Amino acid sequence: MFGRTFAISWLAYASYYLCRKNFSVLMPYLKSEAGLTSNDLAAALFGYSVLYALGQFLMGNLVDRLGARWVAAFGMLASAALSFSMTLPLATTAVILIGIQALNGLAQSSGWPSVLKLAKQWFPETNRGVSMSWWSTHLVFGGLAGTWLATRSAEAHWTLAATIPAAVLTTVALLYLAVARDRPGQDDPDASVLPREKVRLQLSTPLVAIAAMYFCVKMARYAFLFWLPLYMTEYLRYEKPLAGYASSAFEFVGVLGALTAGIVSERLNRARFSVASVMMAVLAVLCFFYPAASSLGLVSNLIWIGLIGFFTFGPDTLMAGPALHDLVPTEAMGSAGGFVNGVGSIGQVLSPFVVAQVSQHAGWETLFAGLAGVVLCGSAVLMTPFLLKKRKEVIV
Repeated sequence: MFGRTFAISWLAYASYYLCRKNFSVLMPYLKSEAGLTSNDLAAALFGYSVLYALGQFLMGNLVDRLGARWVAAFGMLASAALSFSMTLPLATTAVILIGIQALNGLAQSSGWPSVLKLAKQWFPETNRGVSMSWWSTHLVFGGLAGTWLATRSAEAHWTLAATIPAAVLTTVALLYLAVARDRPGQDDPDASVLPREKVRLQLSTPLVAIAAMYFCVKMARYAFLFWLPLYMTEYLRYEKPLAGYASSAFEFVGVLGALTAGIVSERLNRARFSVASVMMAVLAVLCFFYPAASSLGLVSNLIWIGLIGFFTFGPDTLMAGPALHDLVPTEAMGSAGGFVNGVGSIGQVLSPFVVAQVSQHAGWETLFAGLAGVVLCGSAVLMTPFLLKKRKEVIV
């Protein structure tokens, strides 16, 4: 059952991106074909991000109450329907489009708490860091597949970038319903938060540390994901195609970071917090010196982008997956996953505003120095649970 659950949950979460990333491909067409403005599209993106962040808290609780199978399937079907609706005549009006994208953010928020709980129910405890690091690659491959499918579909007609991803996601949702199974009553006896403490779960110091760290890493991750091409065209004077291709090193090498973090933490006796903290400290140094390194030429820039991706996706996937599985019992996994990803998604919401304002008014060098500070805070907060534990041991 592990193999079947691994495959269907990996496919399901990767497929969520089909109706998430296609909007970025549709944006130029919505301007040229539907007459929408950049402000209209920015408002739609903001509505999506806000409802996605808030929806994590709601969907996490629903997953614990109703099960991972039904909540994820409903979310996928709803997201597919909303993507399809963008081709309807009324969707070309700004208010309707903003509403569609906001609801899509809510539907998409069902994904992470659901697959995280399903993995907790069926994945073996042994070698958890390694198995979940491979499983977490759906973050990268899902994004790449979503962009590729929408781009190829739009070549025939722009509306197909909405309908074809919707059709594929619907198919995956039905397959998920047929294959996925909830496993109630299963728990990890080594989880450090007892089931009877579920109500007080969000007050757990390690869980709050993970959520705070995730806020920091998501702010940095989305800054690089969406703004690297602009930085390279404005600051480094790259041609637009070269900037786009060069920025992809962030995600491609990031996969190796996710795998390495899981393997190393497993070999160090599940030292998830320590491994993630060290990786984020290194990431802070890389962010600080990135403007200088990127100015030395294309090769240096690619190496630095790859290293930043490596040390970003490593702690990201390690703390959002294996660390939560170690810490939280099965019955509360949906709520915990939604809480952590919800707090992290607030960083995602704020990221574009921070990047735009700081880069415009203070320069790109100041922006990357600021990101280094944010990441360093995330590194420090991961050590808080252990510092408190050591202090308690000294007092005793």
